[in-house]
Amino acid sequence: MVDVTREIERKYEATDGGGLPDLAGVAGVAGVTDQGVVTLDATYYDTPGRRLAADGITLRRRTGGDEGWHLKLPVGPDARDEIRAPLSDALPAGLAGLVRSRTRGAELSPLVHLLSERTVRRLVDADGALLAVLSADRVTARRLAPEPGEPVRWTEVEVELAPGGDPALLDALEPRLTDAGLRRSATPSKLARALAETDPDRRGEGATGAERATGAGKPTETEKPAKAGKTGKAAKAAKAAKPGKSAKAGKAAKEGRDKRDKRDKRDKRDKRVKPKKATAGDIVLDYARRQAAEIVALDPAVRLETPDSVHRMRVATRRLRSAFRSYREVLDRAVTDPVGDELKWLAAELGVDRDHEVLTARLGERLGEVPVELRLGPVAARLRIWSQARRGGSRERVLGVLDGERYLALLNALDALVAGPPLRPAAARPWAEVIPRAVLRDYDRLSGRVEAALATPAGPGRDALLHEARKDAKRARYAAEVARPAVGEPAKAFAGLMTRVQDLLGDHQDSVVARKALRELAVQAHGAGESAFTFGLLLGREEARAAARERELPGLWAEVSREEHRAALGA
Repeated sequence: MVDVTREIERKYEATDGGGLPDLAGVAGVAGVTDQGVVTLDATYYDTPGRRLAADGITLRRRTGGDEGWHLKLPVGPDARDEIRAPLSDALPAGLAGLVRSRTRGAELSPLVHLLSERTVRRLVDADGALLAVLSADRVTARRLAPEPGEPVRWTEVEVELAPGGDPALLDALEPRLTDAGLRRSATPSKLARALAETDPDRRGEGATGAERATGAGKPTETEKPAKAGKTGKAAKAAKAAKPGKSAKAGKAAKEGRDKRDKRDKRDKRDKRVKPKKATAGDIVLDYARRQAAEIVALDPAVRLETPDSVHRMRVATRRLRSAFRSYREVLDRAVTDPVGDELKWLAAELGVDRDHEVLTARLGERLGEVPVELRLGPVAARLRIWSQARRGGSRERVLGVLDGERYLALLNALDALVAGPPLRPAAARPWAEVIPRAVLRDYDRLSGRVEAALATPAGPGRDALLHEARKDAKRARYAAEVARPAVGEPAKAFAGLMTRVQDLLGDHQDSVVARKALRELAVQAHGAGESAFTFGLLLGREEARAAARERELPGLWAEVSREEHRAALGA
């Protein structure tokens, strides 16, 4: 059994002999209570190639205060999800599963030992409610692998928000902390600093960037890391940072932090390739890498049943598979098609119950719109029975898929594909000669399908064509998403247009599926001696809804298909 909590904290580097500053009276802090000193003894685990550290993940076994197994997954600036399991000799199976998409069967073994003497203070408001915990850790770290090393020591300060606390409190407290001689830590965790400080090749250089902190980019003889470490401006900036006197508090500190945060967000969002000099292969591979990484990153969320995680992983598989097909001039389909087939398999497994849940929600919503006097018979109970009978036990099934060898083989195949992409000659050409044309090719496919559907009389034949057009619209949308880092706003706008078509046709297809389900429900109700009137009423309303969507399509298509939208892509 595991327990999940969201941890929001900031770490600061302390000068030798630095203590905890008095934060009373700052940002609603009415009192500070001393909680004494606790000893924390932790051993951190990772694969020989430090696959967890490469993704900013920490896994530790701690004794003393706050004992147990702790897995921390980064979720945003200053925030991590901490998953805890009771103390045991062996790694709990639940935690092992949560890192399986990273470890891929590689052994997890002790990497670093940390002994911390922690001084703890509670920051409370006027009512005595906890706002945050302020702590100072005197840390002794020793590397355990690949060879035991000499211990290193440092002192750091942490401010961790109480559960549900306002992150703005961290901003308000920071000037007082910097006034006391503290500065924001250059590394995201104790493990990252320990790896940097105990690296035999860099001993004494300190924490100088993500690559040094995680050890990523330095494979062992037995295993290569899953992801290379960061280099460039971030590493140089961190290397240039040196301890100084007490930092200037207030506006200057906050402005510097805000600029850094904005830069980091911008870098993460569009720091993929340099569009002006990028080739078609650069653009497509950048997108493929991001979607492959999204699948891996969402694995723990799916296992933890995080809301919408299954849908998001499914979307990532679809985006990647669609990119393989749309950009066949760039990537050899002889290689990508088999991987695409496995992505299709994974999406199908993830969607075993997802589609049924969406359908049940739609029927329940439509039933709620029916006046009480028109709900004849136990219609709500009939819908519930029908829904439960069709549930496929998705939780157990999905976990079985994620724990299976076929899934790991797919992840490894994706790694191999993006590491050694099967590039075709067009991949070396400037993006402007290839990328917009691929988007327009998918648009032409959609256009032909829509025109065929509009020329077909209403009925099953048109329904089938509109369903295929919905899938074509999604493919054109994803192709435009690939193009966005290079093409910019026109690609974003074009993707938005494709989304509008996809949404309209998606609602139409949902109505087709709902009508089939409603007929089945009516037959079951009739067979049980119940009134089928309400299900017939709902079926008629769904027919009317689908007809309305069909009437809307010509107008929407006239707007979406204007030449200016395509011309803006620059093909």
